Amino acid sequence: MTDQLTPMPDDWQRALAIVAHPDDLEYGAAAAIAQWTAAGREITYLLVTRGEAGIDGLEPKESARIREAEQRASAAVVGVTAVEFLDHADGVIQDGLELRRDLAAAVRRHRPELLITLNHHDTWGGTAWNSPDHRIVGRATLDAAGDAGNRWIFPDLPDAPWDGVRWVAVAGSPQATHAVEATPSGAERAVASLAEHRAYITALSDQSPEDYAQSFLQGMLDMAAPRFGGIPAVTFQVYPR
Repeated sequence: MTDQLTPMPDDWQRALAIVAHPDDLEYGAAAAIAQWTAAGREITYLLVTRGEAGIDGLEPKESARIREAEQRASAAVVGVTAVEFLDHADGVIQDGLELRRDLAAAVRRHRPELLITLNHHDTWGGTAWNSPDHRIVGRATLDAAGDAGNRWIFPDLPDAPWDGVRWVAVAGSPQATHAVEATPSGAERAVASLAEHRAYITALSDQSPEDYAQSFLQGMLDMAAPRFGGIPAVTFQVYPR
């Protein structure tokens, strides 16, 4: 990891964001996504679960219904209208061929140049242990870039192989290499996007969803500034393909 962050590549048109749970993209990446959609780029969200195990005291079926609705509303705030769910089991996502196949199928279907995912490392950069769902989905997304382009891997998938992924960008990584400036409008939309996860945040915090989102995201964006010319930013670890 270098001391200074490099601007994210911007010579692309289509991205596919693959994460484990509703709200994973809203904890930072959405500030960049808001700016990309405003510039006319096409971004699709793929959620591996519906977040059914994410709210203590709320029965999983009801939690899944609420969190799916919150995710769709949240995505719309940052200009994303295509939101898909895979229905793997929240909290116990299985690392293996079924997940790899599902993600390769999605990459072939959407044909992105950029894949976006969440931190796949063991920790968040200190002593806070990362969840198994994040680790598994992040690594599987990195694998999907290669799987989707190899005609001999999952040859029964309906769509033709796609070897056009040029980068995988990992949000929330403790080994960030690149960044996107968080403009005031992008940050504002990101706060509103995270605040749409009202049921989840209400169960998590005594703050209002708006205050919680503002406090968390502003702190995160400001933390990147010393490594990005003093500019608040969203960070990514970028793997070129």
